[in-house]
Amino acid sequence: MKIFKKLSLAALALTLGAMAPGISQAECGDVSIAEMTWASTQAAARVDQFILKQGFGCNAETVPGDTVPTATSMSEKARPDIAPELWLNNVKEPIEKAVAEGRLVIAGDVLEDPATNAGEGLWIPRYMLQAKPELATIEGIKENPQLFKDPEDPTKGRIIGCPSGWACQIVIDNLFKAFEMKQAGFNLVDPGSGAALAGAITKAYNRGEGVISYYWAPTSLLSKLDMVRVDLGPHNAKEFIDCIGVVGCPDPKPNSFATSEIKTVVAAAFAKRNPQAMAYLKARVWSPEDFGAVLEFMEAEQADGQVAAEWFLQMRPESWSKWVPKEVAAKIKAAL
Repeated sequence: MKIFKKLSLAALALTLGAMAPGISQAECGDVSIAEMTWASTQAAARVDQFILKQGFGCNAETVPGDTVPTATSMSEKARPDIAPELWLNNVKEPIEKAVAEGRLVIAGDVLEDPATNAGEGLWIPRYMLQAKPELATIEGIKENPQLFKDPEDPTKGRIIGCPSGWACQIVIDNLFKAFEMKQAGFNLVDPGSGAALAGAITKAYNRGEGVISYYWAPTSLLSKLDMVRVDLGPHNAKEFIDCIGVVGCPDPKPNSFATSEIKTVVAAAFAKRNPQAMAYLKARVWSPEDFGAVLEFMEAEQADGQVAAEWFLQMRPESWSKWVPKEVAAKIKAAL
């Protein structure tokens, strides 16, 4: 009888457990999550999918996306329901219009301290800055071309720019002219590809050599290497749009990259219908350490977003459990 009672209680618990997601799903309903083309957003989308499905009972699925088409679709049709990692710099106007009209909601930042942990720039190793603090600014860089020797032309300094065909190549070319880097004794070198760009930085870093290069965060490379963004001075948005981002601008002026706004954007209908799930999305702000660890895992294991999400959820419960109530965390752990 005792065995029977235990089995019956176990069966009842399993039945209730199976029923619970169905009840929650009826409340939450179908949820579409934009999964874009780069590693961090793929992992972020799959983490959101797992937590919303297993923790909140949503019928969550990912849909293909990219910055401009996703922003356009969300601002015009409020679909998909969630963009876990939307870079707003190039799509700010339509998103802000949709927010003002009550069709979309900005849940919050994707990363802690995005001004420091995200965005484009010129980067140098921290060991260079520690040895020579004046290298923190572009003016200090200009005064020390000998610290960044070009292997192909040792009489000059080298700035590793943006690969041919990338939009950032236009920006770097114009900034190189604007800051008169050639006159200061520097060559601007095209690395040829994204892999070659990362390889050139890593090679110089591992040898303890001087290197200054274009790159962006969050990425697995900047998670592994202790690099510091060089201060290029203030950002002038109008000048940047009118000239720095234009091919062959005749007279570019010194400028800097805009601070990247990386937000989680949500359809207002979903936010209103699911306040608990919305509370999770507001709380879900990644630390650079966690984001970096996921990106490093994806690179090392050649993992896709699904595998990376499962790895993160299993290996970093102390991080994601802060984003949800205890009872939701228990459901997610059971599902894992």
